[in-house]
Amino acid sequence: MSNVHDDPAALKALQDDIYREQILRARTMTVAERLAEVFELSNHQFGIMLGGAMHRLGTRDEAAGWQEVKRWMQRLDRVREHGFYVTEKPADR
Repeated sequence: MSNVHDDPAALKALQDDIYREQILRARTMTVAERLAEVFELSNHQFGIMLGGAMHRLGTRDEAAGWQEVKRWMQRLDRVREHGFYVTEKPADR
């Protein structure tokens, strides 16, 4: 059997199937289940950020890594507060 990545049409079909499966699964979930998924994803993302921060600092000290993650989050907050990052398209002026 050939690798699905070698055939763009087969890869697209696989991606569509996965997406469809995720949508159908989400539609069957309760609000509480969806919220739990959000927290799990958030925790996973913070773990990735911690690993990246520790790698960037060249340390194995988790406290230093979390300090760097905190600095990154504070920088994002400042960007959002200044209006450089928005979640909705600005109204035409």
